[in-house]
Amino acid sequence: MLPQRATSEELLAALVGFDTTSRLSNLRLIDYVAAYLGAFGIVSTRIHNEDRTKANLFATIGEGAGGIVLSGHTDVVPVDGQNWTSEPFDLTARDGRLYGRGSCDMKGFLACVLAAVPDMVAAKLKRPIHLAFSYDEEVGCIGVGSMIAHVTRAGIRPSLCIVGEPSSMRVINAHKAIRSFRTTILGHSAHSSRTNEGVNAIMIAANLMVFLDDIAKEMERRGDPSARFDPPYTSLSIGMIEGGTAVNIIPRECTFAWEYRALPDGDIDEIANRFAAHCDSVAAKIKERSSDSGVFNRLRSAAPGLFMASGAPQEALVLGLAERNAVEAVSYATEAGLFQETEIPTYVCGPGDIAHAHKPNEFIENGQLRLCERFLSRLIDHLS
Repeated sequence: MLPQRATSEELLAALVGFDTTSRLSNLRLIDYVAAYLGAFGIVSTRIHNEDRTKANLFATIGEGAGGIVLSGHTDVVPVDGQNWTSEPFDLTARDGRLYGRGSCDMKGFLACVLAAVPDMVAAKLKRPIHLAFSYDEEVGCIGVGSMIAHVTRAGIRPSLCIVGEPSSMRVINAHKAIRSFRTTILGHSAHSSRTNEGVNAIMIAANLMVFLDDIAKEMERRGDPSARFDPPYTSLSIGMIEGGTAVNIIPRECTFAWEYRALPDGDIDEIANRFAAHCDSVAAKIKERSSDSGVFNRLRSAAPGLFMASGAPQEALVLGLAERNAVEAVSYATEAGLFQETEIPTYVCGPGDIAHAHKPNEFIENGQLRLCERFLSRLIDHLS
């Protein structure tokens, strides 16, 4: 039996209890939220993925045109290989902190929003509040696109979107774009004593990674003209590599995964285009030695940056709700840029410190929940 009113902590405990690691389904959590909203007479819409194993949830509270979107993702990163001192999917309170996977990123925001629903319903809003809870943000903002398309088809024209990604309740009007790739090199296997007969995929991969490292150093030298981001340049990282079967066999295959986080006001695709051209050149050379060799570069995920011009009336509103004096920029990516691409003014403001996310013993401070609750209370008053 769902309570008519629950605290943010109670709702956060329920949400953390659902293991919504991106590789898994989020449907049990979505069903829980839909039932919770239904208890207050709120009808919600599920927008499923292709195989119906995951879903976004969209709901509107209040009537009228426009309104404000509160956006957040339901998925979390894995706990595999992390050393937790408490059960990651069982919210644990300790010393003013709430520990659990997703407590910070970003079920804390979702819990605060759900806890405020009774007040939203009672307030007789003059403009609606739209709840937009998405899937698979952590693997490339995959789910939210179909929900934004749903909003567009329905003719809903929100005047503002607030993404509750953890920002310590600071107001963010700019963040970097992200592109991630999986690059596979197919060489030609041979005995390690016969290097003239083989094409070593690992050595080709090493050369490609050196090329990327050179680009990374170039980006660092260019810097960030706005001096707003940390680190203050477009950053590039290689995160995984695999290949080879034995030291005395020239490896036929090697794969590595890499990403870059680009300043949002530049050429987002410059690095991808330069690397693709270099891969074509390398592939042509190794095919001269072995026709079945090649270099294959696949885009894994992409999300646009956020770059809101300062001075908009929506900015003043969000700053007032957060009781902040100035907007800031962050280096992590969110779905905010996708909302902005559809001409919905969008800002990031949510509880929790991103430095505590994705780590073992992830936590959110109780005080951050209180700040978010007051933010939402002021939003309700503004719309009433």
